[in-house]
Amino acid sequence: MTNTSTLSRKSGKGGTAAQPAAGGTAAPAVLGTRRTERPSWEEPPTPAGQAAKGVTLGVVVAVVLVPLWIILVTSLSTPAAINRAGGLVIWPDGLTTQAYREMLGDQTVRTALLVSLGITAVGTAISMVVSVLCAYGLSRPRSYGHRWLLVLLIVTMFVNGGLIPTFLVVTGLGGYGQWWALILPGAVSVFNILVLRSFYSETSSELIDAARMDGAGDWRILWSIVLPTSRAVTAVIALFYGVGYWNSFFNVMLYMPTESEKWPLQYVLLTYVNRGVTLPGSVNSGFGTTHAQTAPLSLQMAVVVLTLVPLLIVYPFVQKHFRTGVLTGAIKG
Repeated sequence: MTNTSTLSRKSGKGGTAAQPAAGGTAAPAVLGTRRTERPSWEEPPTPAGQAAKGVTLGVVVAVVLVPLWIILVTSLSTPAAINRAGGLVIWPDGLTTQAYREMLGDQTVRTALLVSLGITAVGTAISMVVSVLCAYGLSRPRSYGHRWLLVLLIVTMFVNGGLIPTFLVVTGLGGYGQWWALILPGAVSVFNILVLRSFYSETSSELIDAARMDGAGDWRILWSIVLPTSRAVTAVIALFYGVGYWNSFFNVMLYMPTESEKWPLQYVLLTYVNRGVTLPGSVNSGFGTTHAQTAPLSLQMAVVVLTLVPLLIVYPFVQKHFRTGVLTGAIKG
């Protein structure tokens, strides 16, 4: 009798608790018979889903790699192979490095390569210094005027002076024909600053407070705490800036004269490959004359390959930070 009354009290209003079976043994209580359905993204993958993912990834990889393969093979092909293919070569046939020898033997290309490397290195360094300092100042809640400065930066993302006012300002400051005109007008990206600021705002306040108690100033905190804990996002933003400087050619059209010794590699690529113009200073090279053993199309593709090689070398060292840096710096949750 005692067991029956106790189970009845535990069952609540409905009295659904199990009653003791004959012989005094209590039957197991059935708490629920309906199975909870899991969301579709938590379900184990089906064979059809796995196959669809594999096919999709294979198509994406083919779309990326096949054009690169065609460019590389064409740059290494002989004129006879290009004539047989009717243009771009898909399958290797009579490979030669003559196009690369003639391209690297041209003074215009060698100078353009050095110019591009210099602009990319100096521009990335300047952009990172300005962006890191600005993002750190805006991420500190007690910094003077940081809210108004943040609003002003965001406004510049949607409103700008336009191309002609920018050109007048740069040329009015004496930037026409100067190297800094290829760097400073686009040295800062507000989007990159916002990504860095979002990441710096999540830096442990306990570490910063402990450093201040030990007498560290803002410079020491930035150098010893914030930057070491944000290597991923710093590497990604540096990659963004570096790729932007390396691929830039429009400022050359605006601020650089016609002397080819000040052209970066991307402008050489635009001038020779896209427009089919013979480059100045290349009369005795493959760019100025058509050699029997070198096809013009091979030279064009060789220049394209040369513009891709530095990025292919740098990217594997940054790729491991890419996902972590972008997601951690841009997504809250």
